[in-house]
Amino acid sequence: MSRHEDLQRVLNTGMVAIIRATSGDQLVSVARALYEGGIDVLEVTFTVPNAVEVLSAVRKDLGNKILLGAGTVLDSETARTAILAGAEFLVSPVVNLDVIKLATRYDKLIMPGAYTPTEILTAWEAGADVIKVFPAEIGGPPYLKAIKGPLPQVRLMPTGGVNLNTLESFIKAGACAVGLGSSLVEKDAIEQGNMTRIRDLAQQYVALLKKIRGT
Repeated sequence: MSRHEDLQRVLNTGMVAIIRATSGDQLVSVARALYEGGIDVLEVTFTVPNAVEVLSAVRKDLGNKILLGAGTVLDSETARTAILAGAEFLVSPVVNLDVIKLATRYDKLIMPGAYTPTEILTAWEAGADVIKVFPAEIGGPPYLKAIKGPLPQVRLMPTGGVNLNTLESFIKAGACAVGLGSSLVEKDAIEQGNMTRIRDLAQQYVALLKKIRGT
């Protein structure tokens, strides 16, 4: 799919499931559980050991059923490696202009992390598709709403502090989508191999977002 189509998929799903763990052993099963729960936009972070192999394995297992991305992309070398491994979008906790430039060159969706108004606008003007507001637990929904005031054109995706209790507030504050890490992909569930828990949580988030959006 094109970058535009990938962006629309993120906006339609409204959630990016962030897969982060101390081992990559069960992450294909985690990805499958998330997909079965209704979330089809998945991010594997480069903090996961052997992240490239995990990306490739998830891509092989689920194919085009999901939109697969790479997270914690800190430099252009990692960005290119992720794309070659099958990543269709890139996410970073920071604004790295070289990463944004490389993603644009390869027509890949790019979501850099930023927090201050200056960082957010810098990333947006450099060509970012969505700005990952991180860490969103600092300031919360009121901060997101404040940013949307002078920057209504910027697509914001809060990450950090988003859970079943705060999701509605973030969406109503202007989030185009949200990043969901440990509140969705729980560390204990991964370690215990409890894929039912992960699938059930995904279903809860999907149902709640549909209710919030009125769909």
